[in-house]
Amino acid sequence: MSSSGGSAPAFIGIDVGTSSVKAIMGREGGILLERYGAQYQTRRPAPGAVEQDPADWMRHVDAALARFAAHPDAGEVVAIGVTSQVNTHVFCDADFAPLHPAITWQDTRPAARAARLDAAIGAAAKVAALGAPIPIDASHALARMAWMAEAHPEIWAATRHVFLPKDYVIARLSGQAVADPISAVGLVGTDLRYAPAILELFARAGDVLPTLRDPLDLAGQIRPGQPFAGVPLATGTMDAWAGMFGLGVADEGAAMYLSGTSDVLGLISADRTGADGIITFPPWRGITLHAGPTQSGGASLAWAARLLGRDVDELGALAAKAPITRESPLFLPHLEGERAPLWDARSRGAFAGMSSANGAEDFAAAVMEGVAFSARLALEAIERSGNRTVSVLRHGGGGAASDTWCQIRADALGRRLDRVSVADVGAMGALVIAATAAGTVADLAVATEGLVSVDRAFEPDPARAALADTRFEAFKELYQALGPVNDVLHPPN
Repeated sequence: MSSSGGSAPAFIGIDVGTSSVKAIMGREGGILLERYGAQYQTRRPAPGAVEQDPADWMRHVDAALARFAAHPDAGEVVAIGVTSQVNTHVFCDADFAPLHPAITWQDTRPAARAARLDAAIGAAAKVAALGAPIPIDASHALARMAWMAEAHPEIWAATRHVFLPKDYVIARLSGQAVADPISAVGLVGTDLRYAPAILELFARAGDVLPTLRDPLDLAGQIRPGQPFAGVPLATGTMDAWAGMFGLGVADEGAAMYLSGTSDVLGLISADRTGADGIITFPPWRGITLHAGPTQSGGASLAWAARLLGRDVDELGALAAKAPITRESPLFLPHLEGERAPLWDARSRGAFAGMSSANGAEDFAAAVMEGVAFSARLALEAIERSGNRTVSVLRHGGGGAASDTWCQIRADALGRRLDRVSVADVGAMGALVIAATAAGTVADLAVATEGLVSVDRAFEPDPARAALADTRFEAFKELYQALGPVNDVLHPPN
């Protein structure tokens, strides 16, 4: 996206991510006018608890809009799009005031309730209701409701809305309580409506979930007294889909590797064969996405940086000094359990194969490789789910900034990675959705065409890819071997 002015309509895209708010203001032709980014805190007040303060999100969203409103071209903005982390839930009263800190997607406290709900419906009934055997795990909305009702019954009794972050932001900006069916995966059927058989699993679920609107529908307008008052807000969708559009992935057979706090592998395929542990979204506007969201991506590297007393950027330079060999340590990046395709909330991280000769550079390389191997598990599963073989993936997100890590990933996956030029792919995708929702472009494909470009391609090295194949088998064995250990350390509730 180039940085210059003009007189064409302008748009804003906002991404409420796991670690930060990122926002961009731009116009057609790939012109970047302004950007904003700020981090906020994630709190872990108890075992399994991973929470955020929704006020932090709004403070930075408001700051972004205030900055953009001061731009000379602010009057050209015709629509705003919002995306966010998904399966992070805010329990609110009738006035959209939060009653409890947001329960993030990494929070595993509802795991036992999730297991009971999942067993109560069974795989066959889920396929009938949802079109795919989508798991009810600790991050599922119903599991969060069940946990809240048991742990804090007074809060559950006062709850009138359960929002995802983007929907909470839209409610605060516009006064409208809406959601989209893509973000509500696991709650909606192939008709893109809430599935009664799912909502019936927990009393009052249907009463507190927002009204569903198409992602390209206009949800409402910014309320008076705020920057950009009267400007329409697109309903938008979850970060994985917004990131997909921000990567320029919209065609049949295209694949993505989105790397942020967690990694998401995705494949567009009309074939709904399905695979255990993979989320097959209901078809939307001709797009059927098979997605594998892992539990940790950049979060693992951030943890390693804190552990080693280094900056995250330093770890890439460290890893470059330690070429991976057959004897290099292995890392299992299950620091908060694992999602796709394993869905094992009790698994925990581990290093294996360490020796006294290993230094910080070996640990940095091991963390990068371990995250890549988790992504490979998800990639192979989405290939089975969509009945397609992937040779090239569009790659982007904050975790794609390191050339060293991109190459480790290409070698570990054995596939070419085409990294896009704009790192803030979620915000870019939200901007694309805003432009399309405003009707200034014909469709999403046209909207992405002039906005997304490839920065660099990373080809797998044949020798390193062959070594990665061998080490990947050991990686899978490590996970299996640690099962009994995790049963002792983290028994079921």
